[in-house]
Amino acid sequence: MAIWREVDGADTAPFAEPTVVTIGTFDGVHLGHQSLLARACEVAEERPIVAVTFDPHPVAVFAPDRVPALLTGIERRVELLRAEGAGEVRVLAFSREMAVWSPEEFVRRVLIEDLRAAHVVVGENFTYGSKASGDVATLTRFGAEHGFAVDALPLAGDAQEYSSSLVRRLVAGGDVAAAARILGRPAEVSGVVTRGDQRGRDLGFPTANVPVASGFAVPGDGVYAAWVVPLSQDAGQRWPAAVSVGDNPTFDGTERRVEAYVLDRTDLDLYDQEIRVEFVQRLRGMEAFGSVEALVEQMHADVAAARRALGLPPA
Repeated sequence: MAIWREVDGADTAPFAEPTVVTIGTFDGVHLGHQSLLARACEVAEERPIVAVTFDPHPVAVFAPDRVPALLTGIERRVELLRAEGAGEVRVLAFSREMAVWSPEEFVRRVLIEDLRAAHVVVGENFTYGSKASGDVATLTRFGAEHGFAVDALPLAGDAQEYSSSLVRRLVAGGDVAAAARILGRPAEVSGVVTRGDQRGRDLGFPTANVPVASGFAVPGDGVYAAWVVPLSQDAGQRWPAAVSVGDNPTFDGTERRVEAYVLDRTDLDLYDQEIRVEFVQRLRGMEAFGSVEALVEQMHADVAAARRALGLPPA
């Protein structure tokens, strides 16, 4: 992964041959983004495919109080872009210096001098350069001047626009099933499992506690059917789970957590391991119970509902 840490050069040498380039923030790498990569693959022939993205999110530079909750961290974003066909990912370290580049300077420095672009694929609402003054029309004009073709595609499907903003709203509202239809895969959160209060273990439902990371999109409070994917030890596994998101109101909790119970497993030791939780369906909202017995009864019901949502047979 090549990251431009300075605006006056890249950490890697310019490409020696013409490339096919797609550009975007690509947060979530949803189906609209995937369509750009698919088009790049169609026109690439033998040319390298390069995805250009930005870190941090451009809004974080201008209005840190309004930066959107991220659907994917930069490493996961790169992984997903590569999975969709990008042979190389250029991560531009977005800054105030880069933000004042004119559209022509962006084209010259990124597309011509570094990437030797022969074909550029973007969304039809793509903007770039100082104050978003560049658009598809200016990009097409620069392409004609400098010898690269431009494709501008609609990021839409199923009678709605595919957008990261829409996915964030759906995730925040708990509609992870609808979010998955736009992402083309489950909404997810990742983190290192920490030791919690271990109440779940005492109740017969040991959970992997993943603190809610600041700045990332997390489903609204409730109970979900999900898959747990270990990212270090036991990599390659995928376990069914019932997941609670919230602050545990039955026990007057104050810290918002993602707590995943891997179905039928009391032998897992996931402490200090990084896991990914892939949310499939919201089962119910978060609520406080009048007794531990009532909570345990509901937890059994949640596990049964999670099995059904994940297409598993009854226990």
